[in-house]
Amino acid sequence: MSTQPQTLLVLAAGMGSRYGGLKQIDPIGPGGEAIIDYSVHDAIQAGFNKLVFVIRRDIEEAFKEYFGRHLEKHITTHYVFQELDQLPAGFAVPPNRKKPWGTGHALLATAGVIREPFAVINADDFYGRQSFEILASHLRSGSSDHAMVGFVLSNTLSKFGSVSRGICQPGPGGFLESITELTNIEQVGPEVRNIDASGHVQPLTGQEIVSMNMWSFTPAVFEYLRQQMTEFLNQHGQEEKAEFYIPMFVNSLVAARRGRVKVLRTPEAWFGVTYREDRPEVVEAIRQLIARGDYPEKLWP
Repeated sequence: MSTQPQTLLVLAAGMGSRYGGLKQIDPIGPGGEAIIDYSVHDAIQAGFNKLVFVIRRDIEEAFKEYFGRHLEKHITTHYVFQELDQLPAGFAVPPNRKKPWGTGHALLATAGVIREPFAVINADDFYGRQSFEILASHLRSGSSDHAMVGFVLSNTLSKFGSVSRGICQPGPGGFLESITELTNIEQVGPEVRNIDASGHVQPLTGQEIVSMNMWSFTPAVFEYLRQQMTEFLNQHGQEEKAEFYIPMFVNSLVAARRGRVKVLRTPEAWFGVTYREDRPEVVEAIRQLIARGDYPEKLWP
């Protein structure tokens, strides 16, 4: 069994510099807790003891004021900056580029801070306690395989509009074979479907396994990640909006047989505020979890 730190990496660089109405910090708990608070609480309960936030330098002060002052009391916390000019030698930021380079680039920014197997989540997604327990168990096993927590598609949909989801194809032994991004999935009555850009309707069962950007990686991943980031920049480095996403990198990793990704299925429902109308649903879901005894009224004493 591994005795290394149990590390959770939270991708939060997409947060804006003004907190006002941003969904990532919108209070959804009765004590003013944001989704990040519930994720970190679940992670600590599951045994994680090291927290790494990827943020942008221009939001450092505000981010630490909002989250750091209470989270740092409960778990060892580090901050890593994702910046546009953090690029391999020979590449430069296009003159009009303002958009971040994506979650793959954010992951690469942590290479100097993380030297042990680690988990990765989005800042603004609610994954549920069991999802963290499943991921922590995988890390404690000392496995050399990477992993992805897979959610049932029907547990991740919004009542108020279409969503993008990465449909996963597990193969023999439960290892990931591919991720296919569907960008317009909607539920109409009992039916779930995706409609592509050409108007083609693809029926779905709702039982498909999807990625919600909840992963674990070993530090060996960084070498291949650097290679893929370089390849991405060779193809798209002069574009103003192209992004290098973790699922793109994972697809390449699996196809090149540079690593295996175990699909760890979770029964949890994913919550997120994709649309403004989703917020009351998330608030009510948290209220029910508190009533059931899953969380205290106030997370942080």
